[in-house]
Amino acid sequence: MGSMNLVVDQRQNQALSPRLQHAVRLLQMSSAEFAATLHHSMANNPFLEAEEGGEELDGDAEVAEAQSQSDLGPAAGDEADDAFDVAFEVDSRLAVDRLMEGAGDSVEGTDNEAEADADRAADDASDRDLWVGEGSSGAGGGDEGEAGSVLDRTATDVPLNAHLHAQLNLLPIDGRETLLARAIVESLDDDGYLRTPLAELVPVVELTPLTTEAELQAALLCVQSLEPAGVAARTVAECLTLQLPAIVCDEMRALAARIVGEFLPALAARDSLGLARKLGRSVAEVEAVCDRIRRLDPRPGWRFSASRVAYVVPDVMVRKLRGEWTVQLNPAVVPRVKLNQVYASLYTRHRNPQCVELGAHLQEARWTLRNVRQRFSTILQVAEAIVQRQRNFLDYGSMAMKPLGLKEIADAVGVHESTVSRVTNNKYMSTPSGVFELKYFFSRAMVSANGSACSGTAIRGLIQDIIEAEDNSSPLSDAEITRQLVMQGLKVARRTVTKYRQMLKFEAVDRRRRHA
Repeated sequence: MGSMNLVVDQRQNQALSPRLQHAVRLLQMSSAEFAATLHHSMANNPFLEAEEGGEELDGDAEVAEAQSQSDLGPAAGDEADDAFDVAFEVDSRLAVDRLMEGAGDSVEGTDNEAEADADRAADDASDRDLWVGEGSSGAGGGDEGEAGSVLDRTATDVPLNAHLHAQLNLLPIDGRETLLARAIVESLDDDGYLRTPLAELVPVVELTPLTTEAELQAALLCVQSLEPAGVAARTVAECLTLQLPAIVCDEMRALAARIVGEFLPALAARDSLGLARKLGRSVAEVEAVCDRIRRLDPRPGWRFSASRVAYVVPDVMVRKLRGEWTVQLNPAVVPRVKLNQVYASLYTRHRNPQCVELGAHLQEARWTLRNVRQRFSTILQVAEAIVQRQRNFLDYGSMAMKPLGLKEIADAVGVHESTVSRVTNNKYMSTPSGVFELKYFFSRAMVSANGSACSGTAIRGLIQDIIEAEDNSSPLSDAEITRQLVMQGLKVARRTVTKYRQMLKFEAVDRRRRHA
């Protein structure tokens, strides 16, 4: 029988504090995520504010400022001057009123101060009225014939369903068929396809008498007759078939309908020879019809999509100045935020034990600024260490890339490998050769025949050069590319060549031969 005695056991283990966990999360965020998080903090913390009227750094001054930021560590004082703190004028009396109103305190002033506040409030009111007047006249008011605001003349995006509903309003159909057609329009996906079976739409439309599938089929044909052509299709073949009337030539249209309806996989594989044999036509004729089919739109709903392209904004920029590669932070991603010194000093002078929330906000603001400094300081240090070891890549291209591991950069910067992994995640570097993710510069070493180390990036660059220089009429297979690499002293497996070729977006040898 086991004993019920109490035993005291002391153990030591490492645990991240909530502050440190938050700093780690901020470090691994992308620039867009970090900016959104910081804006949320500024909106909820009265001690954080955005800089206004700050001057942008340029030229050598920007490089020197970036270099000074790299020397800042996590132990830097809250009052340290940095690139994020630029002082500007703040009305102290308004700051007192706002702070004390939130804390439940009151500040009394002299009669002269009260009169000055009244005059200042009158001036602010007049300025506000002037601003509102100018804004209203610029937006759409003013004299007759005067141009309105630019936003008033900007075209707005019309979604696909609204575009189709507007066309249904002009069709001479009864109300029952209109309701069924609108139900089909609302069931379309972003590509413009009807992925929902018609049988599942019967209980959706509550009509008396009950809707039949025949009525839904008629409503579907009505929607398919609308613009853009191919909308409300249920398959790719049906979508392309709905667009075939755009082909003027009757013979070409009939041949295209047969290819789309019976030989769509061969069309996708670009098997012109196989199609010519199956159709009994010449290769040139089949190629002309296939080219015409490829000009059709397989996703007609995309042109009405409201999605916008998200462009990559580099975190650091690399330029060659006076023969040396220099690294600097991108001012576009560096947040211009500072601590509101007026609020901080007022809280310090009028500290109240009941205002615990304000004290927490002030501490959180100081931690946020410290994390901002530490984030960009670490990014800059890691980028400088990468550039120092990959100068050959910047000078000569991808084939001069050296093998590089996280541990080597971590030892150079003085941080842990996991920190380097977080820093290089979703962070980008702008170079004269293009914009690359920081992870692009890391690759494991592959030993060549003479014993020297070669990076995977360099091998990918060599494979790209071999494929681009091949004879189009006789493209090289992966096995032949592997033999050429062996002849150059690089022992690479064929499956590795296949993987690198796919990463470079090159098709297989059969498809490259068909294209030729």
